[in-house]
Amino acid sequence: MNKTDRMLAIVIELQRKGVLRAEDLAAKFETSVRTIYRDVQALSEAGVPVAGAPGIGYSLMEGYFLPPISFQSEEAVALLIGADFVSMRLDAEFGAKARGAQEKIETILPDHVRKEAEQLRSTIRLLNVKREQTHGLEKEAFKQLRQAILHHRKVRFGYAKASAASEEPRHSERTVAPYGLVLSKGVWMLVAWCELRQDIRHFRLSRMHRLVLLEESFRNDPDFRFEDYRPVDDRCLVVRLWVDPAIVDRVRESDNYYMESLEPGDGGWLATFRVRQATDLLQWTLGWGASVYVLEPESLRERMREEINRLTQRY
Repeated sequence: MNKTDRMLAIVIELQRKGVLRAEDLAAKFETSVRTIYRDVQALSEAGVPVAGAPGIGYSLMEGYFLPPISFQSEEAVALLIGADFVSMRLDAEFGAKARGAQEKIETILPDHVRKEAEQLRSTIRLLNVKREQTHGLEKEAFKQLRQAILHHRKVRFGYAKASAASEEPRHSERTVAPYGLVLSKGVWMLVAWCELRQDIRHFRLSRMHRLVLLEESFRNDPDFRFEDYRPVDDRCLVVRLWVDPAIVDRVRESDNYYMESLEPGDGGWLATFRVRQATDLLQWTLGWGASVYVLEPESLRERMREEINRLTQRY
């Protein structure tokens, strides 16, 4: 943290906490007490009314505040919860920035708005324990990729497809020019120019491994606009499943990426999916046991029979 940023942070901290000792500020900003003394002196010379009382600490004179930003309590809650989301779903560095933003937002709120916001926020929770444990590598990939995007540097990584056609290897090495990151249905994806495919492709961060930030730089395609980009939808195969009414709520809550509709049908529910190949749904369908069965296509029905025969042989 440079001196200017630290001085602003000191003002914010004093406005938020009221009274703080030089030792408290030094510990907060991981610097020496002598540096805090110099920062406070510089703030005073710049016209910030910092008062110091021996044995008590520093405080801002009553009535001083940073340039006002007016938030309604609901607006403040939206920003604070958004910062919670960033802290939980992105990498540690972004998480720290999000928590810093929360402190700044709380600082500028009038007392009555802050109290209302705290009350509203206390009734909303984001639970993320499983993602925190399972997706640590994904968060690290996110951190490296945003640095690559910012500095226009290529990256190389191993990539594992969920499934692949027989003529294609499931695992491949990719070198790409990263254009941007997209969160779709809870899944982070990288949009990038792929040297292997000589085209724009998108890659799930969770399927990347051995990610390396390269020294080689790249220039964005002048005809490519990330905000306008929509990947070509190549899910051309329609799959229809019959679902037992006893588990329909669980199927709906599973929020399968490929599901397009779930409607009442003959003696049960009809679930419709669009996939690239039948095996995209094989394991998911098997997981529901006899409560789900395939109506079409016949290729998936055949694969289901093959897998069930293998299970029968093992048990």
